[in-house]
Amino acid sequence: MRSKASNIALTDSETDIAALPTTEELQEAYEQVSFRDRLRNSIISTTNILIVVAALAILVAMLFLPVLRIYGQSMNATLHSGELVVSVKNSSFKTGDVIAFYYNNNILVKRVIATSGQWVDIDLQGNVYVDQQLIDEPYLEEKSFGEPNIDFPYQVPDERIFVLGDNRSVSVDSRNSEIGCITSEQIVGRIVFRVWPLNVIGPIH
Repeated sequence: MRSKASNIALTDSETDIAALPTTEELQEAYEQVSFRDRLRNSIISTTNILIVVAALAILVAMLFLPVLRIYGQSMNATLHSGELVVSVKNSSFKTGDVIAFYYNNNILVKRVIATSGQWVDIDLQGNVYVDQQLIDEPYLEEKSFGEPNIDFPYQVPDERIFVLGDNRSVSVDSRNSEIGCITSEQIVGRIVFRVWPLNVIGPIH
């Protein structure tokens, strides 16, 4: 009787030993856990890097490439209300450049006509002269003298920029002393590219 019980106990013990994982199985399980940990750490690290890169990209865009939304009709037909444009920080401008600038806590978009010291003249037909030279304005759909309250010819003050909207009949711009000529401190940047809507995406001329 005693011998039989001993055999049974031995058999149970052998069964328990057989159920334990082998060294190879333990090593494989450890490697799987280790791989999951490395994968998780890699994903976290990559995510953190992407967040930092995205934050830097946004910061650079805000500082050097501001994206602006167009409001109003003063730049028709070059730019229309609702369009998104990219501007570039710049300190040097020439006739024909489209710029954005601050005015009364708003951002306005107009076209550079003349800079410091130049003379601007506009006749009743809306033709614009800079230093007595008629400037070519292919971006205009219609010329207009508008309703200026300054006298022409007009000399642009030092360190100022004379700007006009492309929709001359409705634009309030440097022809009106309310806005006047623009200082460098007001300038957001030069408008260089339209990014929305997609069907008109492209450079601004």
